[in-house]
Amino acid sequence: MIQADLIIEGAAELVTLRGNSSRPRRGDEMRDLGITRQGALAARRGKIVWVGPTADLLTSVRPMAFSKLLDAYGKTVMPGLVDPHTHLVFAGTRENEFGMRIQGKTYLQIAAAGGGINATVAATRKASTQELKAAARKSLDRMLVLGTTTVEAKGGYGLDVETELKMLEVIGELNEEGPATVIPTFMGAHEIPPELRQNPEAYVDLVITRMLPEVAARKLARFCDIFCETGVFSVEQSERVLFAAAGLGLEPRVHADELTDLGAATLAARIKARTADHLLFANDDGIRQMAAAGVIAVLLPGTPYFLHMQRYARARDMIAAGVPVALATDFNPGSCMTESLPLILNLACTQMRMLPAEAITAATINAAWAIGEEDCAGSLEVGKQADILVLDAPNHGDGGQERQGRGGGRTARPLTPVNWSTCRVVDWQRRAKSSDYLTN
Repeated sequence: MIQADLIIEGAAELVTLRGNSSRPRRGDEMRDLGITRQGALAARRGKIVWVGPTADLLTSVRPMAFSKLLDAYGKTVMPGLVDPHTHLVFAGTRENEFGMRIQGKTYLQIAAAGGGINATVAATRKASTQELKAAARKSLDRMLVLGTTTVEAKGGYGLDVETELKMLEVIGELNEEGPATVIPTFMGAHEIPPELRQNPEAYVDLVITRMLPEVAARKLARFCDIFCETGVFSVEQSERVLFAAAGLGLEPRVHADELTDLGAATLAARIKARTADHLLFANDDGIRQMAAAGVIAVLLPGTPYFLHMQRYARARDMIAAGVPVALATDFNPGSCMTESLPLILNLACTQMRMLPAEAITAATINAAWAIGEEDCAGSLEVGKQADILVLDAPNHGDGGQERQGRGGGRTARPLTPVNWSTCRVVDWQRRAKSSDYLTN
């Protein structure tokens, strides 16, 4: 029999997302959640060792002396959420820009007036490693409470060699300490720094000749991203940076067609980037080329919501065209100030007309593919990390609703994370730092 130290039984719905493991899901595949009713699973040392009907549990799994048993009767059990696009590490806040946007200022107007990314750059350059890490840790903890167990985190608020390396070092430390998995992305090409505003080519050269080689040599990032947008980096500049990154072993990603139709979706397809993100203004040809190239569309509906844009990415057209779609928060200090993937799933359904099942797929297994974690996260399958959510809801469609709390009060916290992925820590006994999230 299979031995286990964590057993979850009786789930009204066990949402496994099991299925095709060779590529991210697209089209109608995104509606298949791989649901087992009255399901159960077992894990040992942070890895899933068995998944199946509760009726088969006793004949298949033997609990160990110190096993944790969770009663999930009447509840929904699903994979931990995966957030494949965040700007987690930064200093300072820009809440004043929220009011400016309400008064009619655009993102580009605010940036031209000294706000936007460069305002955060000034604060981040001054901050110590400890200050950056403490702030990011608070955000990670809130994400975990909201059900996110794997997070991609970008640099990009330093725009100089020293600060970009400092940010990536913080991301690495956060990943080592757990319990959340944190995947690093180099994004030195997030904006042109004030000191080189009149000479953007000099900054592109700095990114290519100094930042990228240092990041690659120290193995500080898995991906390289760039803000390909009018007034920031052109398609030609973006291609040069991403080509150089790929030559050093960093897989390309693109902030694409967020504010204008610049042809960045087409660029992402041409260079076979892992993802193209945002895509509010992506044209039909760009969508078709992304589908043909297998580029994952990471959609960020929280950003146009916070920016009052009244425009969202064309999720339905992308799904119909066969583009794999993922969802992310775009958590950052200025244009999307939320750590909540559940909110993003709600916006995906209400503003982009994604079905609940499609949104769940986009925030789990497709999101895991977007950051190269498909073998570890995003579905409940044998061999994967035991990153598990227990929702106080009878089915996945009910998971975002308020539930009755104790004493008759109302609670808006339906997601209860169960994360034992800290088995990556050499000392297994240190798993106590994730046990705070174990509830029944």
